[in-house]
Amino acid sequence: MRRPSATLPVLLSVVLLSVVLGLAGCGGSQNSGGGLPSPLRVGVIPNISPDSQRAQYEPFRAYLADRLKTDVELFVATNYAGVVAALVAGKLDVAYLGGLTMVQAEAQTKLVPLVTEVDRETGTPEYLSAIVVKDASPYKSTKDVVGAGGRFAFGDVSSTSGSLYPRVMITDAGARCDTGDLTRCPPLASVAFTGGHDAAAQAVLSGTVDAAGLELRILHRLEKQGSVPQGALRVVETRQVMGYPWVASDRLAQPVRQAVTDAFLAIKDPKLLDLMRAKRYVAVSDADYQEVRQQAARLGLLTALKGQ
Repeated sequence: MRRPSATLPVLLSVVLLSVVLGLAGCGGSQNSGGGLPSPLRVGVIPNISPDSQRAQYEPFRAYLADRLKTDVELFVATNYAGVVAALVAGKLDVAYLGGLTMVQAEAQTKLVPLVTEVDRETGTPEYLSAIVVKDASPYKSTKDVVGAGGRFAFGDVSSTSGSLYPRVMITDAGARCDTGDLTRCPPLASVAFTGGHDAAAQAVLSGTVDAAGLELRILHRLEKQGSVPQGALRVVETRQVMGYPWVASDRLAQPVRQAVTDAFLAIKDPKLLDLMRAKRYVAVSDADYQEVRQQAARLGLLTALKGQ
């Protein structure tokens, strides 16, 4: 497990270089006269393992290509920062980001929020971030974990529900998190970043940490798939989080942005919606993510990708 304050700049530089080299051969999108680019380049953050995420979104790629009558290329980076690097480099037209990832990226490139999903579990555009412990753990609350000086794990440093909101919960419970070194949150004995929600869950299961922050609906999916035994992890706290935004580069013409938005709003296929964890889609704006901006600034996460 890495210390983001020490290794993040180097890692992101490598990711940016690999993204630019890896995508340079794909050919540039053509967007003359406000027409649809061909191909339309779509990026997706890996909130689960990249291979699983790519397979999950293949039916959506096919739907979007058919709906828009243009080629669609799907790009899944190895981490959240890789998608941001591709956006900044002009290698993506549309991307699926977390709220935190979007507000971090705003410091480097202009983005336009388009839509978010109505969550199947909450029935709203908001979903739940959770702190979990082993079912047999003595901890009954986040305050118990903090007070006992437990070992804590986050997912990706730029995850809204796996990093930002768990940090909100532990600081509200008394942790004194350092805004300069994201791995210091006394009195917690240690803080680590696992890189993903599934890895955070496994860290608790294995006993590597005492508690972790992750997205609750991903935990439910892991339980359904059998990678986390049903009931092995217990939720001690949740917070509501504004849904993942699909965003467009402002380099994409407004009529194209509207066409992409309309394609989301028109999705009716229950199987496709289920694959994308959505009940349906609704339009969003910058104002919907103001709380994310404020909390990220307060906790030192707003500039985690700045200058990379």
